[in-house]
Amino acid sequence: MSIAPDMSAQGAGMPTVVLVHGAFAGSSSWNGVIADLRRRGYPVIAVANPLRGVQKDAAYVRALLDSLPGPVVMAAHSYGGLVMTEAADGAANVKALVYVASVSPEVGESVIGLLGKYPGSQLATSIAMVEIPADGGGTTMDQYILQRFLADRAGSTTVEIAASHAVAVSRPGPVADLIDSAARATMS
Repeated sequence: MSIAPDMSAQGAGMPTVVLVHGAFAGSSSWNGVIADLRRRGYPVIAVANPLRGVQKDAAYVRALLDSLPGPVVMAAHSYGGLVMTEAADGAANVKALVYVASVSPEVGESVIGLLGKYPGSQLATSIAMVEIPADGGGTTMDQYILQRFLADRAGSTTVEIAASHAVAVSRPGPVADLIDSAARATMS
């Protein structure tokens, strides 16, 4: 675990926020979100996801969850969504899951499994090509994947933020707002 929680806010009824990074990032990718949430009074832990496979990573995160007193709100980015889903399964203290530019599988489901589960998957046709400025002038193309199916299936409330895939880095304020909203919903 990379950032020690400030448990003093726990007594005020604030859930601990546990953040899980994706495959091509580290726990420091949450630094802006952490600072924002701590200003709001939340104890926050950014897990150093070991990236050894979903089951091993989930077991590591679950060990952390099992050690925390009181309610927990989890947020995950990218691959971290798979880890968070598995780790939170059956954890009585986890009150909300927030998927940030992430997949939201059902427990035991893989991304590859999702593609094979739905013949005629539109993943390839769901890639949106967007023209963006290139380094040194000119333009290049960027790709985006539409994750609406997973959010709709889960009955999730979605928020779209104009940002890169590394949204927690490029737009930490709106990400913290989303996590705060989920946390507040658990406190009512």
